[in-house]
Amino acid sequence: MLTSSKWLPVGLAMVVAPSFYATSARAAVFSASPVSDAFVTTGPSGNLSGNNYGGAGALGVSAPGLAKGAFDSVLQFDVSGAISAFNSQYGAGQWTIQSVSLQLTATPPNNGIFNATSPGQFQINWMQNNSWTEGTGTPNAPTATGITYATLQSTFIGSNDENLGVFSFGGATNGAASYNLNLTPGFTTELLSGGGISLEMFAADTNISYLFDSRNFGSAGSRPVLSIDAVPEPGTSLWILGIACCAGWRRFARRRNA
Repeated sequence: MLTSSKWLPVGLAMVVAPSFYATSARAAVFSASPVSDAFVTTGPSGNLSGNNYGGAGALGVSAPGLAKGAFDSVLQFDVSGAISAFNSQYGAGQWTIQSVSLQLTATPPNNGIFNATSPGQFQINWMQNNSWTEGTGTPNAPTATGITYATLQSTFIGSNDENLGVFSFGGATNGAASYNLNLTPGFTTELLSGGGISLEMFAADTNISYLFDSRNFGSAGSRPVLSIDAVPEPGTSLWILGIACCAGWRRFARRRNA
């Protein structure tokens, strides 16, 4: 179960439960790990297209045509706490989303189901359809309940999905990397509505094989993190500056009188 948003000192963005912290009077960040995620795959010959792997400790993106088949991954985040946190910081509607980033931690392919790690390009899309379910399948014990490669393609990918960017993967098998997402219209609208955000990751070339830790990975610090940066509207900035100036003048006046 998700916990409520909370204040954290600067530098503690990597958490499992949703978190909110102010980096200054002009910026604040809301961060959350996925509430659902899963990888899906065709398998070497399409033989795994009906399998679910939502309970796996890793997610993956691999190009079609590789030995073990194509791999896509989906992640869903609950950003409902972001709206109330930013409203509390700046006032209702007195802020703007400045940037959104996704942090992933690379991991080696320790199961025979995965392709060997290989550098390349991948794409992240915002998915309009949030109705997919994670499922409980693992590489060693797949199930047919929850999202599969077949249902992702036939049911959950839609014409209104939006491209949030194409990114480079250098071939690492450890370490975290952060990717800044495009603020497209549908994606931004859903962020501001404070609901669930679904992302799809898939190959953008014929070479990539990228494996990274999922929300089920044992170490919380290695799980995916979506971070939303917000800044106050210009009028709010002036109001904050005015309060700060008044407070400084009062301190100066007290010292002068003393």
